[in-house]
Amino acid sequence: MGTSVKLDEDLSSLVAEPLLRMGHTVASVVEQGWSGLKDAELWKRVVAEGGFFVTADKGFGDIRTYAPGEHPGILILRADRESILEYRTLLEGVATKHDLKTLEPIPVDPTHDT
Repeated sequence: MGTSVKLDEDLSSLVAEPLLRMGHTVASVVEQGWSGLKDAELWKRVVAEGGFFVTADKGFGDIRTYAPGEHPGILILRADRESILEYRTLLEGVATKHDLKTLEPIPVDPTHDT
């Protein structure tokens, strides 16, 4: 069974093609009319929908703001060249090697020191 994925506005919907082939459900920020929202407002909507978030925006990598265990997961794609082909290749590589469900963070126990 596939995972529900939200594709950020900084990535073309063409990037999602490998996920669709693998049976994942993909909705984009652009298709939903959420383009241009500030990150905080966009994040509220993404979390409310419960989807795994795919973006190229490294700001979503701040674990102080987007703490693991408090959302279904974030995958940040960092390409050498910002192109549809490069991002699609990166996403396909991750999705081929890893079940997106295994990338979802395990809730952190705040009483346990690491």
